[in-house]
Amino acid sequence: MSNGTVTFWIVILAIGAAFGALHGALFNDGPTLPGIIYGAGIGSLVIAYERGVFLAGYRDRLRRLPTLAYLAAAAVSSVLVIVVAMSATGLLVWALGIADKTLAQAVTPKLPTIPFAMAVSLVLVSVLRVRDLIGAETFANLILGRYHRPVSEERIFLFLDLAGSTAYAETHGDLAAQDLLKAVFSAIAEPVRRHRGQVDDYVGDQVIVSWPIARGLDGARCVACVFAIRRALDRDRKRWIARFGLFPELRAALHGGTVVTAEVGVDRHKVAYFGDVMNATARLEGLCRDTGRSVLISDAVLARLPALPDGVEAEALGAHRLRGRSEMMVVHALTERRRLALVDETRRRAEAERRYAVARG
Repeated sequence: MSNGTVTFWIVILAIGAAFGALHGALFNDGPTLPGIIYGAGIGSLVIAYERGVFLAGYRDRLRRLPTLAYLAAAAVSSVLVIVVAMSATGLLVWALGIADKTLAQAVTPKLPTIPFAMAVSLVLVSVLRVRDLIGAETFANLILGRYHRPVSEERIFLFLDLAGSTAYAETHGDLAAQDLLKAVFSAIAEPVRRHRGQVDDYVGDQVIVSWPIARGLDGARCVACVFAIRRALDRDRKRWIARFGLFPELRAALHGGTVVTAEVGVDRHKVAYFGDVMNATARLEGLCRDTGRSVLISDAVLARLPALPDGVEAEALGAHRLRGRSEMMVVHALTERRRLALVDETRRRAEAERRYAVARG
């Protein structure tokens, strides 16, 4: 359930409405329809602000302030958003004729309600930030206790690695490299959500994404996700070069099979995967360097796909012995016809420019 889905906002509206009903039960004669609408309206607008639906640039500027100044400015901003949300929701209640109030009464915030709204907002925002930190699906699994006991399941894993990040860090420094990684990871997030993948971990310059086997195979979703990520980066090629002096090239490896999934940790809990599949996928990603291919997929996954997405082609590379493993793995390279055409055109232009320069002496 990502921020942009209808389900996410329905849940937020429902939670806000529930707190509106709770406010009526605690401070008035009981839950009322206007109170429920106030709760839904205030809750959804506060979360929309926190998620950057509006005033995103303002929030980004706040984050760049020193810590104490940021905390003070964030608190004042939250109060102002709540006050505006109360007035906007009051206007809606008055327009619908639900409450027996004048317009002035409906849009004037009730000062005693603001501390309650602040407390509720703090709870909602804190929960959502924890959810963002560990991932929505992992968060739900931890809440439901799905992996309190180890579970054997089939999953598809996508390992994505940013090529050249070490050299970039050596040239530009670790802070600049971190800015690059942050921007790349941010660009990856939307295509992963759209293809119902789950970002499981960030390891240095590597991202680990996974799907339950049925979800990943359905419509070749796991393969489509890879090329959606590549297209998303391609669309902003000029911006990447202008900002970082390079275009981020990703190496990708897809493999799947049976893993043991379990909740681990004491002070910090997480859902982790155990089994040979994880090691094999990491080794397959390393094979991208040796083969000079950007996207590799194991035969174990390719053979189970109903069909490849339109425009994507598979080239058999035969069996390879991966580093640190005795077993051979049959591997295929994936390419997109559109991307191949762009690469060929770039090569033709470069060759034409070279010949022109030679001719001019």
